[in-house]
Amino acid sequence: MGQPVTVIEKSSSTPGVVRFEINRSITGMGIEHFSTPEAVVGARPVDELARRLFERGGVTSVTVNSNMITVQLASGASTVGMKALIEELFLYYREGVEVVMPEGVSSD
Repeated sequence: MGQPVTVIEKSSSTPGVVRFEINRSITGMGIEHFSTPEAVVGARPVDELARRLFERGGVTSVTVNSNMITVQLASGASTVGMKALIEELFLYYREGVEVVMPEGVSSD
């Protein structure tokens, strides 16, 4: 359930910087910058995205402007797995996750 995000990975002329363009805006018109994992304190989609990227490892900063995600990679880090991580941002029910039905609602 939920909607997968369409992601296009784009290289940058700056070494260690990669951009991901997605098919929806997650910041509105504002720019969000996260320079450390500790800077991620909210529960908005942009906060969750930054949190997941930092938890993945190999990331030194994340900047999001509308639908463009810019990631500064740690020295020697790769982008393997980042595209899938972003694509799954709005998927709620994944394999192995129990779907809880409210009391009195039939699943038939």
